[in-house]
Amino acid sequence: MTARVLRGIGVAPGVTIGVAQVIQWELPPIARSVVTAAEVEGEIARLGEALRDARAFMEELRERTLQKAGAEEAKIFDAQILMLEDPELREAVETLIRENQLSAERAFEFKTLELRALWAQSSSFQLRQRVSDLSGIQVRVLGHLTGQITSTVVRREEDAGQPIVVFARELTPGLTVQLDREAVTGIASTEGGKTAHAAILARSLGIACVMGVIEGLDRVRDGMPVILDGTHGLVILEPTEAEIEAAEAGEQLRRQLGDRLAEADGRPAVTTDGRRVRLRGNVDLPEELHGTVEHAAEGVGLLRTEFLVLGRTELPSEEEQYEYFAQVARQFPAHPVVVRSYDLGGDKFPAAFQSAPEPNPFLGWRAIRVCLDQPELFRVQLRAALRARRAGDVRLMLPMVTQLDEIDCTRDLIAATAHDLQREGVPAAPDLPVGVMIETPAAAILIDQLLARADFVSVGTNDLTQYTLAIDRGNARLADRFSPHHPAVLQLLERIADAADRVGVEASVCGEMASDPVSAFLLVGLGFRVLSVSPPSLSLVRWLIRQIDADGAAVAAEAALLASRTEEVDAILEQALANYVDLQLLRGGRLPGIASGHRVRSFPDITS
Repeated sequence: MTARVLRGIGVAPGVTIGVAQVIQWELPPIARSVVTAAEVEGEIARLGEALRDARAFMEELRERTLQKAGAEEAKIFDAQILMLEDPELREAVETLIRENQLSAERAFEFKTLELRALWAQSSSFQLRQRVSDLSGIQVRVLGHLTGQITSTVVRREEDAGQPIVVFARELTPGLTVQLDREAVTGIASTEGGKTAHAAILARSLGIACVMGVIEGLDRVRDGMPVILDGTHGLVILEPTEAEIEAAEAGEQLRRQLGDRLAEADGRPAVTTDGRRVRLRGNVDLPEELHGTVEHAAEGVGLLRTEFLVLGRTELPSEEEQYEYFAQVARQFPAHPVVVRSYDLGGDKFPAAFQSAPEPNPFLGWRAIRVCLDQPELFRVQLRAALRARRAGDVRLMLPMVTQLDEIDCTRDLIAATAHDLQREGVPAAPDLPVGVMIETPAAAILIDQLLARADFVSVGTNDLTQYTLAIDRGNARLADRFSPHHPAVLQLLERIADAADRVGVEASVCGEMASDPVSAFLLVGLGFRVLSVSPPSLSLVRWLIRQIDADGAAVAAEAALLASRTEEVDAILEQALANYVDLQLLRGGRLPGIASGHRVRSFPDITS
């Protein structure tokens, strides 16, 4: 069984049963050819024609993406178009042609492979991520120069009528958007993660996707039957009849649960013993707003702002940010919208923002540290948020706070920015509520002092778990050891909830833990009364809360806090939750015998 199971990171939810098609996404072979001096100008002309062809192709893909997925996803292709327009790249290739009399394809291959090696070894995740953008233009330009442009997915005659699951070492945005949505229902790749451009497009196009499949991709053959689970990050090769039946039965359970969730939509999240839990939405991208509103979120508990800068060559203007924040605020006139200030650094340095490479960027210059060290960058965002507060209850939340003076400095900067706006006669609020994300053990230990300075706090359980356990949450090899149910994480959560309750300051949870039903049960038991949830999980968490009673959840949480192992915590919580709901129904999307029972990945994304 183990040899047939490929494990990776689920980046676009859904379960699909189909046949494999392997794409050898490789550069065309280039002959080591040289040209005569008389042929040099002709080769330069060929290069220019190939670059124009590739640019026209990328613009076509951008337009196709705009129609299929939306304006923000279409911007993904801007980086590739700018590469093709880059005068330095073109001049470097022309120099190789002139000085070494290389053919256009040989010179372009030489220069782009040099860039590829440089970017792939960078400590900047964002620069490494651009390698897939470079791959897209390499394949198109070299394909034009060599006459070897081929189609991406061709349905085999013997597989007619069956869904296709595409397997590739690396996925580019261009490849992803060209996939026939009617034929291709799943994608798996070795390279990439949740923030990869191809992953963003797969989610928007509704194609289940697993990335980071480190081992086993070489065992996949064209036409091989497979099950791909983009929710749990798993692929089963040559599934048995029993496994196929289990996956199909899981889909039936998902539909049954979906019917029950629909009954809870529009109703408040109140436990059976009358405890009110407020459910807000986490919004990464503008297109997620529709789902947040549709599923009756009580505001936005985490409005991420990194999409405004990632994959772009210029920083967003004050006006662009103001329009976005105000647009979101108008969608929730009676509820708060919590804007998280730029969480740059780590794996999210934009092309428009220059930063020296760091040996360990996740423990380096990132988040609030970047904002306070670059006040001009931060002021633009603060101006936009202060102006947008006139449209609704816009609040500001600071990520990765570990020092008390980071809050004080931010408040000083807000006051100075508000004064500037008033002096300029720009309509804006005089102040902003300031909250803190609790994402490190340091912040959890300093919770009493932070609560004395902050208007609210919100627990980012993804990073809190990562830094508490010293486990990279994106490492597929360590995925089974990464759990927010670890006893150390539970004790920090209890500490935060108790401290906030004592002083009457709102404490919410905005990490993935809040979107998992077992974990939501635990959080209610610990005393959290505000959960910020991914839009597809809002209905599930609301329905769950309406099935449980808070006192029973508190008893289960107390027992879990006494456990010494993660597995004990899981067993306690699941046994207690089984008194209220059918766990088999919740696990409808789980493939039997593969996924562990306690993880967020163990439960289906009902709307996928």
